[in-house]
Amino acid sequence: MAKKVLVETSARHVHLSEADLAVLFGEGAKLTPKKELSQPGQFACEERVNIVGPKKAINNVIVLGPCRKETQVEVALTDARILGVPGVIRESGDLAGTPGCKLVGPAGELELEQGVIVAKRHIHMTPDDAAEFGLVDKEIVKVRIESERSVELDDVVVRVNPTYLLAMHIDTDESNASCAFGTIYGDIIKK
Repeated sequence: MAKKVLVETSARHVHLSEADLAVLFGEGAKLTPKKELSQPGQFACEERVNIVGPKKAINNVIVLGPCRKETQVEVALTDARILGVPGVIRESGDLAGTPGCKLVGPAGELELEQGVIVAKRHIHMTPDDAAEFGLVDKEIVKVRIESERSVELDDVVVRVNPTYLLAMHIDTDESNASCAFGTIYGDIIKK
């Protein structure tokens, strides 16, 4: 029997380090939570930045909190083309060798040497979820999404952590291609 997982769309966003937050929003700036996200402790912020690439800019991009050790810009492949940067698919936090961009905030701007990624599609799971599904951290699975334009997504990484809430994250390109709108579930298929 297939195991179902909630499929959520992760739109373009930026994670900032404390130092970069200060450059973009002013010394002593703090992130202002606007809305809690599905993953515990994660939130959308009032703060917005502009992402500037060699070709074009994407303005008014949401910042997610809390601050991280390193600034990371997450876009879809379509966004990468608009910006004029290579669309490098990576797991969150794996930033070595990724393209950079300029970030512009109300108090300043900064040039990132690296940090622009297209997030690899992934499933967040607790250790209990992983045991129930018969999966382990970093395992690669397929997920079938039944919709008006049903798809089977390959190369989905399982990420296991006790702080996670069970959900799959895909980007806006993948969501649009599969009509994964509203509340939708996918079937996890072990490889």
